[in-house]
Amino acid sequence: MPKKEPRKKVGSAGRLGSRYGTRVRARVRAVEDREKGYHRCPECRSESVKRVGSGIWKCQRCKTKFAAKAYTPNIAPIEKEISQTAE
Repeated sequence: MPKKEPRKKVGSAGRLGSRYGTRVRARVRAVEDREKGYHRCPECRSESVKRVGSGIWKCQRCKTKFAAKAYTPNIAPIEKEISQTAE
């Protein structure tokens, strides 16, 4: 019997099967990996923010809940705004 070749890991885009093309599936996987990972909290600065819903993020450490972009919490403008009001 011939040995089985190891399968290529496709991650979350594996649900799409062979449809839509390689590039589209790679982009879907990249977006979903960023979306489902941990992000930095604007309050306590720890890497413990997870996505609760579309545009809703919650820090698991300090329990801060905030709204941001749908797939990544881009909080750069918030940091700038906080630093200007603190002066």
